[in-house]
Amino acid sequence: MSATVDPAASEPAAGGAESRRQVLYWRLLARLFDPEEQATLESASVAIVGDLGLPAALLDPAVSVDTVVQRFPQLEAEFDGLMAEDSTATGDREGEVRRAALVSKLLLNVFATGSGNVTAEQLQRWQSDAGWFERSMGCRPGQLRGRAAGSDSAGLGGVLAGIEGDLVSRMRLREVLADNRLAKQLTPSMSLIEQLLRDKDNLDGVALANAKALIRRFVDEVAEVLRTQVAQAGTGTIDRSVPPKRVFRNLDLDRTIWKNLPNWSPEDERLYVDRLYYRQTAKRIEPARLIVVVDQSGSMVDAMVNCTILASIFAGLPKVDVHLVAYDTRALDLTPWVHDPFEVLLHTHLGGGTDGTVALDLARPKITDPRNTVVVWISDFYEWREQAVWDGMQAIHRAGVKFIPVGSVSSGGHQSVNPWFRQRFKDQGTPVLSGHIKKLVTELKNFLV
Repeated sequence: MSATVDPAASEPAAGGAESRRQVLYWRLLARLFDPEEQATLESASVAIVGDLGLPAALLDPAVSVDTVVQRFPQLEAEFDGLMAEDSTATGDREGEVRRAALVSKLLLNVFATGSGNVTAEQLQRWQSDAGWFERSMGCRPGQLRGRAAGSDSAGLGGVLAGIEGDLVSRMRLREVLADNRLAKQLTPSMSLIEQLLRDKDNLDGVALANAKALIRRFVDEVAEVLRTQVAQAGTGTIDRSVPPKRVFRNLDLDRTIWKNLPNWSPEDERLYVDRLYYRQTAKRIEPARLIVVVDQSGSMVDAMVNCTILASIFAGLPKVDVHLVAYDTRALDLTPWVHDPFEVLLHTHLGGGTDGTVALDLARPKITDPRNTVVVWISDFYEWREQAVWDGMQAIHRAGVKFIPVGSVSSGGHQSVNPWFRQRFKDQGTPVLSGHIKKLVTELKNFLV
């Protein structure tokens, strides 16, 4: 990329704020699309940053945001929420130039990742810079990349996850895992976990131990988030067929007063109550069966990780009988390990084609009480034998099973669903659930609890 700039812009004190702001952004674009320095833009930017009283390190992509903040602590507050709001509406022209310099630092460090091999240190530095970028957007570090709910920023989160995945794929992961010092520098992410799960059969000794430690750490982090979401989700509907228990804690005081208002005595200035009203609190008492079927083909690693953890959380609830089935062209019953998502992931084999008929053959015998069973089927539904799979799913639904098709369960809510299946699910009255995991949590808790 080539850029032309007015030489006068190299004199920031003489140029207007808008011109200096444009120089900084032109320099950013030049760096993003052409790593070679543009001499005029670089010298002009150095002068502008110096005039603002900002450190020259903001212009060096080799210096992490962490390092900048450590050396200049006063900048931490400026990075936080930097891009969450449009500060150009303030009318502070000098402030806009300063903001441009800080924004350029974040964008350059996060989106200009170069090419060639990546070291563990470089991955760790990028993850840290990406965390600062997320903070500038008003999010928690890791939120946009899918560790926590962030559906409003799902598109940007997907871009960040893609960059992170590319960095992980360019890293000599086996060599890094074989070195305890380097392995400790790795921060677990969905991209890294995907690579570990794909390569786990080729690891042994120290490398395998470090891989397992990273997977366990990631599972624990995601589980903590999902447990919170399960706890916050609404519970199941009240069973109106069961009379309310007449105890004080269930007394509905507001309704009691309202219903007895005709008994108000103006002379006595008293409300005479001839009937008490109680809240109904009875919930499902019979065990519910949850059958989770997960497509473990290569494109569904995010769903595999989230679903195994979610299944283990529901398996820990009373009166819930959880079964877990994973499939590609073969089906695997992972129910014996459903309480331990770490073990489930170690038993999976990501990749291959997709044939839902083998999952149907394994799931159908588990349906013993259709009216008290929910089947959650997570897939992109790009099936090898579409009609046969659809016929099997339709038969399960007609038997009285609550059937929930889910496009994916990535925390960011991304999903890509075969249109052929999407339309048939809609016509059947079981539309594909959005991939956002919070919605799945709520659906399941309403049915199971």
